[in-house]
Amino acid sequence: MNAPSRPPAEDLGLSQTQADRLLAEDGPNELSPPKKRRAWHILADLAREPMLQLLLAAGAVYLLLGNRGEALMLLAFVLLTVIISVSQEQRTERVLEALRDLSSPRAQVIRDGKMLRIAGRELVCGDLLLLTEGDRVAADAQLLQANDLQCDESMLSGESLAVAKRSPEPGEAVVGEQQQVFAGTLVVSGQGRARVTATGPRTEMGRIGKSLAEIDIPPTPLHQQTRRLVRIFSVIGLSLSLLLFLIYGLARGEWLSGLLAGITLAMSMLPQEFLLILTVFMAMGAWRLSRQQVLTRRPATIETLGSATVLCTDKTGTLTLNQMALAELSAWVPGPGGDPALQTWSLGKAALPAGLHPLLEWAVLASELEPFDPMERSLLALAQAQLPAEALHPTWVLVHEYALSPSLPAMTHVWQTHEQGSHAVAIKGAVEAVLALCAPEPQLRAAVLAQTEAMAARGLRVLAVAQAEWPGSPWPAEPAGFAFKLLGLLAFADPLRPEVPAAIAECRAAGLRVLMVTGDHPATALAIAGQAGLLPSGAKSQALTGTDMAGLSDADLQRQVQSLQVFARIKPAQKLALVEALKAQGEVVAMTGDGVNDAPSLKAAHIGIAMGGRGTDVAREAASLVLLDDNFASIVHAVRLGRRIFDNLRKAMAFVMAVHVPIAGLSLLPLLLGWPVILSPVHIAFLELLIDPVCSVVFEAEPEEPDVMSRPPRDPAAPLFSTNLLLWSLAQGVVLLIAVGGWFAALLSWGVEEAQARALAFTALVVCDMALILANRSMSGGMVKGWLRPNRLLWLMLGGTVVLLTLALGVPVLREVFRFALPPLPLLAAAMGLGMAVLLLLEVFKRLLWRGLPPRSAA
Repeated sequence: MNAPSRPPAEDLGLSQTQADRLLAEDGPNELSPPKKRRAWHILADLAREPMLQLLLAAGAVYLLLGNRGEALMLLAFVLLTVIISVSQEQRTERVLEALRDLSSPRAQVIRDGKMLRIAGRELVCGDLLLLTEGDRVAADAQLLQANDLQCDESMLSGESLAVAKRSPEPGEAVVGEQQQVFAGTLVVSGQGRARVTATGPRTEMGRIGKSLAEIDIPPTPLHQQTRRLVRIFSVIGLSLSLLLFLIYGLARGEWLSGLLAGITLAMSMLPQEFLLILTVFMAMGAWRLSRQQVLTRRPATIETLGSATVLCTDKTGTLTLNQMALAELSAWVPGPGGDPALQTWSLGKAALPAGLHPLLEWAVLASELEPFDPMERSLLALAQAQLPAEALHPTWVLVHEYALSPSLPAMTHVWQTHEQGSHAVAIKGAVEAVLALCAPEPQLRAAVLAQTEAMAARGLRVLAVAQAEWPGSPWPAEPAGFAFKLLGLLAFADPLRPEVPAAIAECRAAGLRVLMVTGDHPATALAIAGQAGLLPSGAKSQALTGTDMAGLSDADLQRQVQSLQVFARIKPAQKLALVEALKAQGEVVAMTGDGVNDAPSLKAAHIGIAMGGRGTDVAREAASLVLLDDNFASIVHAVRLGRRIFDNLRKAMAFVMAVHVPIAGLSLLPLLLGWPVILSPVHIAFLELLIDPVCSVVFEAEPEEPDVMSRPPRDPAAPLFSTNLLLWSLAQGVVLLIAVGGWFAALLSWGVEEAQARALAFTALVVCDMALILANRSMSGGMVKGWLRPNRLLWLMLGGTVVLLTLALGVPVLREVFRFALPPLPLLAAAMGLGMAVLLLLEVFKRLLWRGLPPRSAA
């Protein structure tokens, strides 16, 4: 057994300057850096896009027909499309690169004498690496210190049993794997510190040919729905285009003109924007979540956020500030008659009574050597201020440690004292667990439990401390082998986060139940739950404990989870049973966790949420979301943002489906009714410059609906493209088609010249498309208020469209290309007025005929 004493204080690790230099020399600590998409990669993908191919084909046809102006204009539109697509792609790449930096495995190091948590890819040779239970080792390293350290190396060796590690003895040559840890392996118990010896491809994993290339993530249900819809529309569009080409050529003998007509119809019907929308929305959604301190590890989670019905959260650090500080000490010291008498001390009093010195002394001995936990830090600080230096036993050596376990939630340390063969044992943990090991007299046991209840009822977290002696090794297999003597109780205060009550009230308004699942004492849990507003007013406070839960059948547990909000003294393994019970009731469950044993429940939950600050790597890998600040309010922000993303996704989809109806109709109707051609590929290319950025960028930036957190959760079984959404989109498109088609027919009946009528019809179509954008911005609230919602990108896009339309009408060369003639100002004003009339009509329909349709409704 390794026997580390307190680590040397002079080991300050690398300086930040040294680390930056080594990172530049050796490169990042990753085996397979994500391949960056160069400009030519993006261009190659664009060349395979059907819309771009159709534009190029139409340009070729125009050249064959001798229309150089139209061909050059189409090439200009191709260039603009490429510029817009490349800029959107690079924006998405920048977002994904930032998310990759956030999602890189974390590593805890000492640099410049300070403990830092950095991205694993920033680790360099020579770094001083700190290892704790649940960490994924970020690089190959040489152990300097180890305490009951065991690693799972199955991914390298295939051996399922954990491998015990030890640091080298003084003067021992380092040759064995016992003194080394390897990248990618998992710390399953204990802790240690090590010096990094190899990073990236130079690690053992790199040498044996392992690869961390990005794994192909299976398409989400949303992507599958979208691809299916795109295929259906593409088949229909291309079939109709081929039919039109054949009819045109066979009936008129004008094969090139027929090809141009077929291309125009195909361009008008291809819904290529759908996949673009999903790509941009998912990437930008993950980026927006990261700005709320929530890291998305699986894209499908964004789809699920708006459906969550139950949120199971732990207490410490999530509902509270995790600034646990010692508040009270209680011990039973011999009274005047020799019977134990309660003696207490609370923070703020001048001096700690001598009768409480042993309690504090042994509490420190049962803590980590270099405490990271706020409770242990406050213990050490108080001991340094109140106890003499010799009471801290700086020369004692820690020789054995029993870590916390589900069966014994207590920490036990065995110390080598000055006496030959003599060892001192200190334990600190849950009151019930420590009492079971001490077996005090019934009267003392009752007094301890009563004092525990009194402290817990004030919202304090209570731990018990005990001591024992042991003559020598071997040690007992479990702490129960020691004869412990109870020393007293420690009570810690952890203030509630100030934003939690409002966040829980917001959850309740959104139809999202919040359950507290904690390992704390029931009275403590109920006190904090009351402060947070978790408990219904006027209801009797009750918590289900882990002990009670163990005796329930699955059916009984399912009944209990329907009515209770607080679950206390819950072991990590029992979280999984809670998740399964809630899922059996049809709930969509979000579960928080931070420990190794939380991984099964995080994976089983619909939305697993790991703690980014105090959580283990195992928990983060099992979760779909990671809270970077461990804050409950961030979860609520994520739910709010998830609902907003889904709302805006539906708005964008509704707009795209609606806007293609009048374009397809105006491409087909003139051929069926004998009208002059209204739309050609040039016109559709112009419209695509409006549609693409609007659907993928403008709607993504739309602010949330006012009722986003006052409506019930979305039904997870409801498809994105519901019947109601399809009907609403088609209805909007038909309104636009009737309005513009009727306007063009009226112009022809009034004897307006063909080129002027085309210009007026196209102007009306563009203005109606702008009206369609405004009508789909909001599904709730007043009409004017909805139009005036802030969205800088929208107004830039609309302003750019007006400028381009003005140039197309006002510049003679462009008028010729578009086959326009400058129309009279009264008719031009009437065409714009038609767009306003359509907008008002859509608003009336939305509020009278379509009230309650998506995105407000789950249907």
